[in-house]
Amino acid sequence: AEQLVRAAHMLGLAGVERAATGQRYVLQGGLSPAERHTLARRLLANPVIQQYALGEITPSFPAAAAASGQVETIALRELAPAELLALSRARRAALDLDEMRAIQDYYRAAGRDPSDVEFETLAQTWSEHCVHKTFRARLDVQGSPGETIPGGAPPAPAEIDGLLKHYLRAATERIAAPWVRSAFVDNAGILDFDDDYEVSFKVETHNHPSAIEPFGGANTGVGGVIRDILGVSAKPIAATDVLCFGPLDAAPRALPEGVLHPRRVQSGVVAGIQDYGNKIGLPTVNGAILYDPGYTANPLVFCGCVGLAPKGRHPRDPQPGDRVILLGGRTGRDGLRGATFSSMTMDGQTGEVAGASVQIGDPITEKGLLEVIIRARDLGLYHAINDCGAGGLASAVGELANPAGAEVDLQAVRLKYLGLAPWEIWLSEAQERMVLAVPPNRLEALRTLCATFDVELTDIGAFTRTGRLVVRRDAAGAPVLDLANAFLHGGRPQRRLLALLPTIPPPGSPAVQRLSPLLSQAEPLLLRLLAHPDIASKAAVIRVYDHEVLGGTIIKPLTGAADDGPSDAAVLRPIGTRGSRGIVLSNGINPQIGKADPYRMALSVVDEAIRNAVASGADPDHIALLDNFCWGDPNRPTTLGALVEAARGCHDAALHYAAPFVSGKDSLNNEYLGTDGTLVRHAIPPTLLISALGLIEDVGRAVSMDFKEAGNCVYLLGETRAEFGGSHLALVAGAQAMLLAGSPAPGLPAEAPALYRALHRAMQAGLVRACHDLSEGGLAVSAAEMCLAGRLGAALTVATADPLSALFSESNGRFLAEVRPANQSAFETLMAGLPARRIGLVTGGARLSIGTHDQVLLSLSVTDLLQAWQGASQPTFAASPASGPEAHAS
Repeated sequence: AEQLVRAAHMLGLAGVERAATGQRYVLQGGLSPAERHTLARRLLANPVIQQYALGEITPSFPAAAAASGQVETIALRELAPAELLALSRARRAALDLDEMRAIQDYYRAAGRDPSDVEFETLAQTWSEHCVHKTFRARLDVQGSPGETIPGGAPPAPAEIDGLLKHYLRAATERIAAPWVRSAFVDNAGILDFDDDYEVSFKVETHNHPSAIEPFGGANTGVGGVIRDILGVSAKPIAATDVLCFGPLDAAPRALPEGVLHPRRVQSGVVAGIQDYGNKIGLPTVNGAILYDPGYTANPLVFCGCVGLAPKGRHPRDPQPGDRVILLGGRTGRDGLRGATFSSMTMDGQTGEVAGASVQIGDPITEKGLLEVIIRARDLGLYHAINDCGAGGLASAVGELANPAGAEVDLQAVRLKYLGLAPWEIWLSEAQERMVLAVPPNRLEALRTLCATFDVELTDIGAFTRTGRLVVRRDAAGAPVLDLANAFLHGGRPQRRLLALLPTIPPPGSPAVQRLSPLLSQAEPLLLRLLAHPDIASKAAVIRVYDHEVLGGTIIKPLTGAADDGPSDAAVLRPIGTRGSRGIVLSNGINPQIGKADPYRMALSVVDEAIRNAVASGADPDHIALLDNFCWGDPNRPTTLGALVEAARGCHDAALHYAAPFVSGKDSLNNEYLGTDGTLVRHAIPPTLLISALGLIEDVGRAVSMDFKEAGNCVYLLGETRAEFGGSHLALVAGAQAMLLAGSPAPGLPAEAPALYRALHRAMQAGLVRACHDLSEGGLAVSAAEMCLAGRLGAALTVATADPLSALFSESNGRFLAEVRPANQSAFETLMAGLPARRIGLVTGGARLSIGTHDQVLLSLSVTDLLQAWQGASQPTFAASPASGPEAHAS
């Protein structure tokens, strides 16, 4: 709609001031009026952002109200504790009693009450979303200590002064990788790429918004993480996405009240990601999609972005006298209180208040903003930069102005429409906006640059040296906000929380003889695994994303003879750089393990992310990690205890591989309180996403996962153990899943770092034709994927002592590698002393056969494997139409 108005003005069409878009659906069949209303309300329209009618519909536009300069004074100095909490709830501030008392004490000392602008600013700045209160809290830890891998951190102490400091930053500081340029202190982590360039990486979540408005939530999640990369003065070069949904076959009547159907959520989320990435011209190159009933009310949407910048060109130091410059989109009522909304548990009333918390994306505007920022960086036109994300101007200006100070005139801010109150202007999370500190003598050059790309520039104030953040509704008026930076950014009391560590049963090992009923069903189990939504082909989603724009994608999300095999990682050669050095992007995620053992989940997903990168050619000694924790309510001690163990697992795994964490994000309170007569709590499984960014010295040595040539040798690298805890075999085994009870979740192999380095040397020497990691479904699934990707067969022989584990165990640290017979001796020499053995051959018969020395365990044609993996029931997605997201309802 915005672009329709813009195009009309460019064409000189007078009188076109506003536009609206909509869809018309033609129904066939004998539905009653009541059924048509149900269809429209539950499937086709989202009442948070849309209206519908049966028959003709009249377009609507936001009513233009008179300009509002009203500022409310919030009388809180004399409130009792219960009244302070009631005020926090009424304004959806998500502040606890200690925080409300700190605010009260500050204003008692100041001899006045806060304005609504000040109170809302404090609420957003102190929100879980912005300041990560739980990861910075002082924790009282109780419970039995868990296991510790050799060289890992001791079991959690009785008191932890911040998970971020104690585990994540501690690992990075101990590793002290010299190629890490910035970790945990900027909008994104920054690493050395080569002598001339640095590479940045950030992964964000947009979960709560995507639950209530899937298209807009995911759309602005992509836009927001792109701005994080612009916020470190880098050019975005690639995007990633990892998505978690409820089961697509969920019964509509079984959904909690107010919850959208998972099909509707997935359709909107995929459309939102596709719309933003494709329109702005970024390739979406890596990701994953998972399904679990726990995500039905709380989908998870992880959006990542990688950037490239010349070294040393990211200024971070605003100077007194610099102008506060706002670039990009105009400010509206969209995105109000988004930071606190995302910091709270959702409930059945969320839709009534959340419409203003979901931002509205505009990738065309952000494309122009991107072009301006990169050129302004190269011309040295600014001293500092920040994006307008959660908290809007309050966050963007507030962070840049700390500790020196700034003064802002709200009257100068350009609005989408009239009627916004000062606190709404200041706190709006309207998209596509950046704030820069610009020296006055460079302002005109920046104006000229903005005019070239049709990007709006607004001068809204100046940076000072007063140590205060001062905001006026007009230049001559009294302040509507006047806060000391020391209080705004340092006055929040540290939370103190109780964490109860989970009790993990001692790992057992199911008797081999008990598993014989499962082993006798190896073929149907493999087909069920390939058809499982977590493992099955994601081509229907991947193909609506452009993963080749910019021309730097070497290994793409799909690969092989028909470009439909599942790549382990993406390999990019950034355009404009010298030589053949590239970037490898991968991820690891497994919430099934998190349900039972959060420590081992962390070990596993760190290993999986690194293993995927190494399988594609990344140097295992040059991999950095990003963590994204999505959890339930941290005020529940058992929930927090699981988070403690996952953070400890991240620390231990990072040290094990000498892979530093450089950035991260937590999204807590992913719960939904339904009110179907009684209060029902719906919480996600503990979910940790680890994203890895590695370097490959020569992209010509990158290795894809598809079998290449009949007659080549197949090697199994790594040790296989009877580890079925959290496995996908347990998900598809039905009633026989009980046979796997007592099996431990996968641990972290001591030999893995040495094995990964040896494999990398073999790849650098050109000895490896194909490589695929063993993860969901174990060896049988990995071998099947290599066969179907290459349209070739394989004849493999596995150990006889425990053939079920050999087929389906999900032990970490393992690969299948294809090696030409001529290179067999050289490959085995590099692997000497490590767990690596030849287990068979690639065949031309287009059939996968796996057996022991005296028994065939399974034999299936590649056609059967493909049919199971591609599945007739996979959802389809159309390209996003200009008319908007709702055409994707299916």
